[in-house]
Amino acid sequence: MMAPLVAAVSSPRARLFACFLRLGTQQAAPLQLHTGACCTAKNHYEVLVLGGGSGGITMAARMKRKVGAENVAIVEPSERHFYQPIWTLVGAGAKPLSLSGRSTASVIPSGVAWIQDRVAELNPDKNCIRTDNGKEISYKYLIIALGIQLDYEKIKGLPEGFAYPKIGSNYSVKTVEKTWKALQDFKQGNAVFTFPNTPVKCAGAPQKIMYLSEAYLRKTGKRPKANIIFNTALGTIFGVKKYATALQKIIKERDLTVNYKHNLIEVRADKQEAVFENLDKPGEIKVIQYEMLHVTPPMSSPDVLKTSPVADSAGWVDVDKDTLQHKKYPNVFGIGDCTNLPTSKTAAAVAAQSGVLDKTISLIMKNQRPTKKYDGYTSCPLVTGYDRVILAEFNYSAEPLETFPFDQSKERLTMYLMKADMMPFLYWNMMLRGYWGGPAFLRKLFHLGMS
Repeated sequence: MMAPLVAAVSSPRARLFACFLRLGTQQAAPLQLHTGACCTAKNHYEVLVLGGGSGGITMAARMKRKVGAENVAIVEPSERHFYQPIWTLVGAGAKPLSLSGRSTASVIPSGVAWIQDRVAELNPDKNCIRTDNGKEISYKYLIIALGIQLDYEKIKGLPEGFAYPKIGSNYSVKTVEKTWKALQDFKQGNAVFTFPNTPVKCAGAPQKIMYLSEAYLRKTGKRPKANIIFNTALGTIFGVKKYATALQKIIKERDLTVNYKHNLIEVRADKQEAVFENLDKPGEIKVIQYEMLHVTPPMSSPDVLKTSPVADSAGWVDVDKDTLQHKKYPNVFGIGDCTNLPTSKTAAAVAAQSGVLDKTISLIMKNQRPTKKYDGYTSCPLVTGYDRVILAEFNYSAEPLETFPFDQSKERLTMYLMKADMMPFLYWNMMLRGYWGGPAFLRKLFHLGMS
């Protein structure tokens, strides 16, 4: 199935779409930049990108075309870059882990400097940053794309509990294959899936693995002996009513148990016990014996950002929700999971944000005011089986913002194929190269065609 999908997205029409997404911006009134004195630096770049994840690589590729590769640098310590959305399928045995990763060197735009180090301090008042190795780097424009931090240690008994069987987590390259092993080894009892009391990336993923696990247990004849439980710290199954209604129907049909306002606080892996606190009744705990446990960890902004001048009171990069420009420092910008944008933290959101941010920076560089606005678009392909997906797409107002001219709240094979095969291709070959700014153009095209 991969070959025809690849052919479709690499067609001249698809390339034309990408070109349209890159077209120019409107003119506007001048905006005064923050231009504090640079600290003494060993290196200086016109555009400095912090983070080599999806947002960082994508923006570096776009900035390379704007100011030249020699004027752009990325600060990123990791040797490997991962397409994390596919880990849902890895944890369910539908895709091999090897497909998810490539070397960081292979995805950094050619000619762009890779500073293989960790960010230790941000000093936006002096237009510079410091790395763990003590290197000071100054910049004219800064793009912060540091992602989100996994805080497994905030759950008592983790991460050391992952050394035991029956427990896994699709959120880490170190533990995603343990999810599949736990699912294969399941015999009878409780299969427990969790959602923490913090912001998370890909908020649909904690329940996607539940649906896939149920499908696997059904196919292997183990379903009658399984009690499938989803304990979520949230008060609803999904934040958009249209898709929540569809998911509630699936939950009822498949006899899944959902407990709201239940937050995982401890894992006793040696006893195969998960301990939850009832958020509606603080201090009240419930211990559940598990045969399989999938943990979604608490998450937070990276530690380096929490006390930084660029952060809001909660530790996230404080950006304008329309332009992605920092609210205090006009030459600083944020993209992706590390920002306080009031939308879900997904790779699809990063794609849409990259197109807006590209236009924002273009105008800022010309001393003009940004005009392009990000509408909060994000997407969550809700995998409900090994061949079915509900494609949830929505905006800041939690209103559906669907690309295709049909009801996307229905489970579809076509949407599964898009999730499993087409989106990884788009990610590696278009988004990371700065040619994919989300499906806005496709959405307009479809809806114009239907009108």
